[in-house]
Amino acid sequence: MNTYDDLMHLSRVRFEQFPPMSAHDRAAQFSPFAALTGYDDAVSETARLTDRRQELTQDQTDTLNLRLQRLSDILTDCLAHVCVTYFVADKRKAGGSYAVKTGTVRIIDTYENCLVFTDKQRVPIADLLELEIEDEQNGLYD
Repeated sequence: MNTYDDLMHLSRVRFEQFPPMSAHDRAAQFSPFAALTGYDDAVSETARLTDRRQELTQDQTDTLNLRLQRLSDILTDCLAHVCVTYFVADKRKAGGSYAVKTGTVRIIDTYENCLVFTDKQRVPIADLLELEIEDEQNGLYD
């Protein structure tokens, strides 16, 4: 004998003021919801990889300084077309990424210590990893 035998033969209770709900609306009551709003974004942000800034060796620093001096000499006569690799710090977490910019340098801003390109983009000299100066006649200077 089952303890619910007396209830098994009864029909479901229906109320006049509450019409039956559609199957779609009933299913929506049991659908999952985001209890932790923003949790997925936080997990993906944590999983996003960033690069660590590379420390330049003394040789790399000397080479970069020589190329900057050569660029400064070129800029006294005309504009210079360069290709630079520089570090861009991440705004949300430690580290960042390296970007490559190819363009024409207008001036070296010694007050803000950065390269100013003709498209008005500024690249801080402290963030430079590589600098290549292009010569229209012979390709690259270096």
